[in-house]
Amino acid sequence: MPASGMQRVAVLVPCFNEAVAIGKVARDFAESLPQARIVVYDNNSTDDTASVARAAGAEVRQERLQGKGNVVRRMFADVDADIYVMADGDATYDASDAPAMIQRLLDEHLDLVVGSRVTGQHLAFRPGHRFGNCMLTGLAGRIFGRSFTDMLSGYRVMSRRYVKSFPVDAQGFEIETELAVHALELRMPVAEVPNRYFARPEGSHSKLNTWRDGWRILLTILKLAKNGKPLAFFSLACASCLLLAAVLAWPLFATYLSTGLVPRFPTAILCASLTLLGGVFLVCGLVLDTVTLGRREQKHLAYLGQPAPGCWSTQGAR
Repeated sequence: MPASGMQRVAVLVPCFNEAVAIGKVARDFAESLPQARIVVYDNNSTDDTASVARAAGAEVRQERLQGKGNVVRRMFADVDADIYVMADGDATYDASDAPAMIQRLLDEHLDLVVGSRVTGQHLAFRPGHRFGNCMLTGLAGRIFGRSFTDMLSGYRVMSRRYVKSFPVDAQGFEIETELAVHALELRMPVAEVPNRYFARPEGSHSKLNTWRDGWRILLTILKLAKNGKPLAFFSLACASCLLLAAVLAWPLFATYLSTGLVPRFPTAILCASLTLLGGVFLVCGLVLDTVTLGRREQKHLAYLGQPAPGCWSTQGAR
């Protein structure tokens, strides 16, 4: 991988009770990326995850706050590199695909390359998870832009400027949504490549709860829509209030035109209140849109403060 020879590569692996698989993950990435730094973050595992990872040659660190989002926040803050590879510690992703993903990031000067999961194994990607992934990815695509088909993949290669400009807020598995939206919000150059996806090794169990974590991801998308596109979000709320007020007021208006009377004052008061509430929503959207623009500019300045992937710098030359 000659183009990445001057780049410092770090493989980040968040782990919770993955003693069965973490040894293989560390060895496979060390073989595929011999110059990379393999860093495993143990998230309060109750099995031998840390010792197995250390025996496989990985650097092991601890994060006490439970949840993948908390682990990613710590990893991004602590680990210094030019290129970051992040993968789960369950041996479901193919480490041999990492060099090609890194090469594409460098050749095309991208900030994010996501490995979209492709598998013929039924147990690797359960139908419920596949449906939820398609639904949530489609919803996020309609709101923020269609750049990914597998937004929730845990396998991705990231540039330094992507990582160091990312303000992590998530605590759990909704971190994957935040990672995708961060790139879309700043209109970063991104790509998605097919990646072989395998079933977990025997004895390894998924920590993902389909309904609980799916609901949290959905709420995260709505929260990011409110924070990232407040004018559109509150304009929709305003339009809903005005539409409901118009539907309720139409019979009253028709009665008034024919008789000159307004017989249902509670309904009239409700219509007026809904109209006022719609106005409040619109004002909130206008104000928050200005605030969001300032936040986005700050993140973009942090993004521009780091070297582009593949570009020679004194920092990357060390």
